[in-house]
Amino acid sequence: MFFILLLMLIGTSFVSANDGVYFANGSQLVPIRETDISVSREVLTISLCDDGFARIEVDYEFLNHGATKTVQMGFEAMKPYNTADTLNPAGIHPYIKDFTVVMNGRQLAYRNAVVEPGELDTPYTGPKDDRPEEFEQYAYAYCFEATFREGVNHVHHTYRYQMSYGVGRTFEVPYWLKPAARWQGGTIGDFTLRIRTPRTAKHFIIADSLFTDHEFVVTEGTGKVRHSKYGWSPRLVEVALRDGTVEWHSRDFRPVDNICIQSADTYTSFNKKYPLGTFYDRSESYMNWQPEQDFPEWLARNLPYANRGYVFKKKALRKHFSQFWWYMPDEKYRPSTNDFTPREWRLIREHKLGL
Repeated sequence: MFFILLLMLIGTSFVSANDGVYFANGSQLVPIRETDISVSREVLTISLCDDGFARIEVDYEFLNHGATKTVQMGFEAMKPYNTADTLNPAGIHPYIKDFTVVMNGRQLAYRNAVVEPGELDTPYTGPKDDRPEEFEQYAYAYCFEATFREGVNHVHHTYRYQMSYGVGRTFEVPYWLKPAARWQGGTIGDFTLRIRTPRTAKHFIIADSLFTDHEFVVTEGTGKVRHSKYGWSPRLVEVALRDGTVEWHSRDFRPVDNICIQSADTYTSFNKKYPLGTFYDRSESYMNWQPEQDFPEWLARNLPYANRGYVFKKKALRKHFSQFWWYMPDEKYRPSTNDFTPREWRLIREHKLGL
């Protein structure tokens, strides 16, 4: 199933990663393991937005068990997949924007580099000259010199990157957690993953292989969480979230796998239990693969309101939308078009105002 979905992928696909540490040999950066500095705390916040970008905010607390030292630190972002982009020798990823890093209250300068990624799913072991193009793997690194004083150190960085999308999926946000294992002990003392949907609603899934010890909890806004399985998929954590935050927390977390946040239509669009074919999404990329005219007019024009939790007065509409797990009625919501996206305005114009 994964191979089929991979073949269906179109758009920009790449991975951002937890910060690792490198050995600098001239212009070459080589991933290494750090023996004196451990990750005592990490809060990773991923915001899924309607502009096609994911916004990343990472707060670290590192503990330096030795003397003051300076290391090369940074994260890797895989080259774009299935796009016309070619290698940028300057090391600047074409789809990453607004990178910042602050350490112990001071903003640091960073540099870009092209590196061999620390993790490869399908490494090529044959002669280099015969290596097919798809195995010419490289990553862009955003690196900075980090001086760790003795004891506790804080690192905060933010950036945003363009989400992938494809046939059968509205968005995809892969994220490498494994590089965190390069620090002393290979664990994160206190780890929190937060996924936010600011001023929008999303329906998404994550493979639950890393998240069996604790449950995801909705801490802000409106949302629900369940464990699901679709077809040949692995067990999944499925989340419906509206203008809110879902959170997962663990201690002594060992990142033995990476994660990928995918729009739930990756599986639900092929599942007969979802007559809509997919969750309605406000972003412009939605329905690039499924034209709006495929929906009955009476249904299409009411999707934006169902997405916002409108409690329909018409019995037929209430019955129809209540069958979908992602529909979360909100008695306080009053129908308004004030926050409609350009795509939703097109939807309304084409199908007339609903309700």
